[in-house]
Amino acid sequence: MKITSLNSILTESVSHNPAIQKKVMLKAGDLPHLTNFSQAKFAPGQVAAAHTHGDMCEVFFVSQGSGLIRINGTDYPIEMGTCIAIEPGEVHEVMNNSSDDLILTYFGLKVS
Repeated sequence: MKITSLNSILTESVSHNPAIQKKVMLKAGDLPHLTNFSQAKFAPGQVAAAHTHGDMCEVFFVSQGSGLIRINGTDYPIEMGTCIAIEPGEVHEVMNNSSDDLILTYFGLKVS
């Protein structure tokens, strides 16, 4: 068993944009196949640059705010309550194109 609280976790940089801060609640190795379970805060205008993962799926849930996710070159608006599942190999980029913070809660699963 592992119990964590967002209030007690230090922030760290998102690998795709060091200016975006995240809190990692579960890390690789905490549960089988899990790469991370995190929450990231995107300030207005911040972007997690386009990237892909060949060996994992990623699931994003919009906890607060709104923005845009680009998947394989197609733009999809996202807002509070939206859930997005990214398959291995899909190129994805997250943008906060609003005037308020965008908060994403997300996790990754290894697909061996």
